[in-house]
Amino acid sequence: MTAAESTTHDELKIPEGRTDRLILKPLELADAAQIQQLFPRWEIVRYLANRVPWPYPPDGALQFCREAALPEMERGEAWHWTLRRITEPETIIGLIGLTRGEDENRGFWLDPQWQRQGLMSEACVWVNDFYFDVLGFERMRVSKAAANLVSRHISEKQGMHLVSVGEKDYVCGRLKSEIWEITADEWRAWKESHSETDFI
Repeated sequence: MTAAESTTHDELKIPEGRTDRLILKPLELADAAQIQQLFPRWEIVRYLANRVPWPYPPDGALQFCREAALPEMERGEAWHWTLRRITEPETIIGLIGLTRGEDENRGFWLDPQWQRQGLMSEACVWVNDFYFDVLGFERMRVSKAAANLVSRHISEKQGMHLVSVGEKDYVCGRLKSEIWEITADEWRAWKESHSETDFI
């Protein structure tokens, strides 16, 4: 039994995270309104799994929070955070989450205007630490469209390696899909061998 399997729900109260530029705030039902305004953009959804409805319904974010994400968090099956800049803590700019499972343990999206600035890389470092050091998992896998070069770059830069290639249905259609992996020991070794500036 792993540490993650033996830890009780009360011990897994989801904490708020902070990086140099971001606040990671545990998802709440009240976040649905902002998510609904921000999320339904082709640039955000096109490489997400096709379980995301498209066109996105007017209550899509509310359904996601109320019927999927929050119940998963309550059951200790997933951990979701909204991303906010420290300089504007009331405004959501994205979402990042962790889930139990074989091949999809982390996912994220970010408002396009804040992409390519290293913000999601910062969030991933904090979330990876939480996944391995707090939850106690031994292996993280992430699934992504091969065409999603920005996400692929984060995985490559932060020490993950490609373990599987196949096909998967995304919002934009059926595409070549990849699974990337890193173990707890590999993650800690990567952090030891890189400076803070390499993390973003």
